Amino acid sequence: MTFFEELNNENISGVAYKNAALKKNIIAYFANSGSCTIADLCKELNLSAPKVNNLLNDLMADGLVKDYGKIESTGGRKPNLYGLVPESGFFLGVDVKQNHINIGLIDLQKNLVQLANNIPYTLSNNKESLEELCQLISNFISGAPIPKDKILGVGLNLSGRINYATGYSYSFFHFDEEPLSRVIETNLGLRVYLENDSRAMAYGEFMAGIVNEEKNVLFLNLDYGLGMGIMINSQVYYGKSGFAGEFGHIPLFNNEILCHCGKKGCLETEASGRALIRKLKEKLLDGSTSLLSQKSPETISLEDIIDAAKNDDVLAIELIAEVGEKLGRGIALLINIFNPELVILGGSLATTGEYIRLPIKSAINKYSLSLVNNDTQLKTSKLGEKAGVIGGCLLVRNRLLIQA
Repeated sequence: MTFFEELNNENISGVAYKNAALKKNIIAYFANSGSCTIADLCKELNLSAPKVNNLLNDLMADGLVKDYGKIESTGGRKPNLYGLVPESGFFLGVDVKQNHINIGLIDLQKNLVQLANNIPYTLSNNKESLEELCQLISNFISGAPIPKDKILGVGLNLSGRINYATGYSYSFFHFDEEPLSRVIETNLGLRVYLENDSRAMAYGEFMAGIVNEEKNVLFLNLDYGLGMGIMINSQVYYGKSGFAGEFGHIPLFNNEILCHCGKKGCLETEASGRALIRKLKEKLLDGSTSLLSQKSPETISLEDIIDAAKNDDVLAIELIAEVGEKLGRGIALLINIFNPELVILGGSLATTGEYIRLPIKSAINKYSLSLVNNDTQLKTSKLGEKAGVIGGCLLVRNRLLIQA
């Protein structure tokens, strides 16, 4: 039985279970710290050299670990350096957006092997949409440059309320008693881990993006809706039921606009991509002019408005600034509560750059306590569209290889 078969075997026990756990610890050490010697592993895991050597031999027989040869030594015999074989295992990340999906593949050493952005797809809460999603993932796997049996797990990101621990989605595809992760696993024939899209984006940015030494970070996903990923002391914060981060549903406004969550007055009703589309349609119907005046109001998308702003459309720029000011009020509230080191702006609206960043920054200064916000940086996502895919892959890698 190979290491990954042991990892997925729920019936393993006794000495075999203990050895599998020790192998996982070795893999985790390599994944976190890079290549090392047997002496390093003995010290880290508090094991004897013969025991470590036996475990390494098993992992090398499975093709997961490689002896990279001798390294320089200050004296005595030169020790051998051991490390992971990057191409021995891969992780798939699927980031589901409103109108498309992004899919990517990373190896054991976190190298992005393949990426497919903007695959056309419409997210709808019905079985046909779920079947199409599974088919698109299967198509990607079929065309991937590696055999399917080397894919160790799939990280699938969806918006809304996700309980990652149980695999249930309560906003999309909640049709069966079985967890959604299990339904998709059965379809794909691969282990599937469900995650909220904003949390996955936050983790991707934290591990491979704009974050440097900061440990307490808020990632804001500014898209059709509003989401948030919270990193506290370098760990993803989930809350009791896994639903932490419902930034868009802070009841900040006294309006009669019904949010898609069923409540009124949510931040999302005034400061999201959906709100921006609604505001632009109202302005056009009132006679305002725009590059989008020639389009049918019902066909205008968030992407259309963003493109118009980037082409100096005054109406689009003004409305984005209005949305930005209201977002800034919500972010000021978060800064007063969390006092984070860094707030990252991600998602489609963040691609408008200073058009949205400046009004957000102005509102933060206006509504948050200066003593609190002085130490909070505001940055834009470095990974952009790749954040969710990379985060999805790395969360699966972490759960399979690193977490105890």
